[in-house]
Amino acid sequence: MNAKRLLRHAALAVLPLALGACGTWLSDFKQQPSVGPWQVFNPDSAETKGFRGNPSGSVSTNGTFMPAWVVSYGVLPNVIDSMSTLANPVPADSASLHRGRVEYQINCAVCHGRAGKGDGEATKLGMVPMPLVSERAKNFTDGYIWGIIRNGRGLMPSYNRIEEMDRWDVVNYVRAVQGKVAGVVPDTTPAGRPGETGDKLPGFTPIGPTRNAAFARPIVTATPKTANGAAQTKTEGHD
Repeated sequence: MNAKRLLRHAALAVLPLALGACGTWLSDFKQQPSVGPWQVFNPDSAETKGFRGNPSGSVSTNGTFMPAWVVSYGVLPNVIDSMSTLANPVPADSASLHRGRVEYQINCAVCHGRAGKGDGEATKLGMVPMPLVSERAKNFTDGYIWGIIRNGRGLMPSYNRIEEMDRWDVVNYVRAVQGKVAGVVPDTTPAGRPGETGDKLPGFTPIGPTRNAAFARPIVTATPKTANGAAQTKTEGHD
């Protein structure tokens, strides 16, 4: 009898600890942020980009270089040829070439090869070699290469997952690989090893809105003046 009573008291002593831990764990669900599709995640920060990118084919609030309603995503030659005259708006500086290298080595090297020689790993599985350093490829316009990345053509599928302005970075990198960027010897190695994240991957989407959503307007409130008489202000998020 005493043993049973002792076990009962021990169980009652442990119960509050168990419930306390469980309560803390369950409260984590209530503490998660609830963010709307276009809501700025942290209104108090300088970051004003949306939490998510735009749905496919929609019109971005900050404009789209080539929306679907202007030029379709068809793989017909005339559709891609229509983009041949597009001017490359991104200078081939070191920042653009770095971004292009990250995108190229992740998305393109598997077929075209790390140095654009058409010897990617996919060619070992039967893919037709598609060198980018051939004279034919060198004669493609920047807009044509950009359009092929957007729509795909022939054996190449669409790589529209590379966002619009990032495609120009890939074009610049391809030009560097082709030896058409003066004074640049491009790095043709991957930006990172398999599984690495952070700066080894493309950054966040720039397609989302560049201004706060209507329900996340910042409110500027005045606060007492400082010792030298200057007024302080505080920006608060508003739901």
